Amino acid sequence: MVYRAKPNLLGGDYPDDLKKMSSNELDLLSYEIRDFLIDNVSKTGGHLASNLGVVELTIALHTVFESPKDKIIWDVGHQSYIHKILTGRIDGFSNLRQYGGISGFPKREESSHDCFDTGHSSNSISAAAGIAAARDLAGEQFSVISVIGDGALTGGLAYEALNNVGISGSKIIVVINDNGMSISKNTGGLSQHLGKLRLSPAYLDFKKQVKKTLKGIPGVGENLYSGIEHVRDSVKYAMFDGALFEELGFKYMGPFDGHNIRDLIAAFSLAQNSEESVVLHVLTKKGKGYKNAETSPNKFHGIGPFNPTTGVPLKSAANFTYSQVFGSKMIQLADRNKNVVAISAAMIEATGLHKFSERFSDRIFDVGIAEGHAVSFAAGLAVSGFRPVVAIYSTFLQRAYDQMMIDVCMQNLPVVFAIDRAGNVGADGETHHGVFDLSYLNHMPNMTVLAPSDGRELAEMLASALTLEGPCAIRYPRGEAIDLSGVYGGEYGNILKSKVIQTGTQVEILAVGKMVSIAMEACTMLKSYGIDAGLINVRSVKPLDKEAILEATERTNALVTLEDNVIEGGFGQQVLSLLSDSNIHLPCRVIGWPDCFVEHGEDKELFKKYSLDATGIYERVRDFIERQA
Repeated sequence: MVYRAKPNLLGGDYPDDLKKMSSNELDLLSYEIRDFLIDNVSKTGGHLASNLGVVELTIALHTVFESPKDKIIWDVGHQSYIHKILTGRIDGFSNLRQYGGISGFPKREESSHDCFDTGHSSNSISAAAGIAAARDLAGEQFSVISVIGDGALTGGLAYEALNNVGISGSKIIVVINDNGMSISKNTGGLSQHLGKLRLSPAYLDFKKQVKKTLKGIPGVGENLYSGIEHVRDSVKYAMFDGALFEELGFKYMGPFDGHNIRDLIAAFSLAQNSEESVVLHVLTKKGKGYKNAETSPNKFHGIGPFNPTTGVPLKSAANFTYSQVFGSKMIQLADRNKNVVAISAAMIEATGLHKFSERFSDRIFDVGIAEGHAVSFAAGLAVSGFRPVVAIYSTFLQRAYDQMMIDVCMQNLPVVFAIDRAGNVGADGETHHGVFDLSYLNHMPNMTVLAPSDGRELAEMLASALTLEGPCAIRYPRGEAIDLSGVYGGEYGNILKSKVIQTGTQVEILAVGKMVSIAMEACTMLKSYGIDAGLINVRSVKPLDKEAILEATERTNALVTLEDNVIEGGFGQQVLSLLSDSNIHLPCRVIGWPDCFVEHGEDKELFKKYSLDATGIYERVRDFIERQA
């Protein structure tokens, strides 16, 4: 721990008590909150560095504004822990991100202080604009505040909203939490622009002094101040490159020290009283107050339980994750082919491309939190003869659906999509589960969709994907890359075709990706129960390996499909369609995630709840076969 604050202020009636506290008490409260965060997140895991960076900012927000009457929208929402502490949920932190506990993101069903559910980036200004427009239509009076990081401002949706708000006539306050980070270090023009603003307080001091001096001249001061507007603008552009936000119709204020509560309270009060929309630029340090997180903000962005003194995770790291397998194979392939390039949307390290970026710095492109741009950018590279690999989490790739469909698939371009964190990802919950990708990929013409059952298959699929003449998506799960070579006897066969692991006269399970190893356990249980069960590793979800599936129908009495994806539009429904088209009347049970947004919790708990663990699958298949009998 870093801070030891007395007396204990965390037991107050917040946020109301903030308005009664002295500046010194507010400072002490910030120390206590940091202690509390480090202590609790070290036990449950969570997003630590981002929250440590906004302690004073959040205290100041709730001191000036009146939540829930005033609406605070947290972009992404992974930095809302202090907001939750100050709005009556401190007791819930012992179960943070655990099944049945509070979410790691804002949730309207959790508290009236959470006015908008978030989890993906760059949408808070749009949401704020909508809430402000509704307020104005209803003739109500309250403030609407978007808290958005400089990383999220690399997303195009934020620009669309800024452009619209400036001419809408509805007032909002945009607080830019500028820490120079998203998950990876920020890149791009806006990041450079904000960097210049950080170094340009001279313009703000100059502007304030000119205004004070001119308006102080009796009788002519106001007119004189207005009359030199063109001179004022010339100075502005000379000292303050672009004045981007003011040109969009916002009043720009800042930059302010994001760890000085007094200054922040004064700044928020001015923004609250302004008649026009305000961009308030706040400088913070990710991981502030905890040396381990300050030194390694990426490591402590999202972390499991750890030793708070040393910062060392309590669980040993996975031997070799799927992300690392991907990154390692990318280096081998790029060594062989100079046209192989990699693209990341602000997640070079998280997707396993860090070593690739060191080795091939001119062949990797971090486009910021802009997945749609990443895909169209890849299409431009592909149409020019390069072999781009786009590495994005499954849940975030949803944001680039149109670009995948029109810019890549319609032109049948050889873009490889390395889809990390496919399937259920556990504690991050609804906004992060990658359980929809098979459904939205399946109906894209020209797209090949592959799913490895272990690390070796991922590596081989990546190599094969780069030889195809059209787009290919490889979806793989979070966590340790398992090794099934013993099961396969070292013989993986054609990586683009199904692998029959064992045949079964009563039922054969067609399993996709991660579900293959779970199905193996279920098959063992079924055989112990007396059911002759077979198992096929379905490597290619699209195109379907029709030959392997139809051959299975000839040797078994029933089929079961198993996928770490929602049932609607997924692999199982493609199999049902194949059976119908082939006029085959064989009982077939489709197993996957239900048609809902699955809550947060440890992945093992969620798989058990939804009967997608080995025991649940065994019981469902057993009941299915017995009903057929």
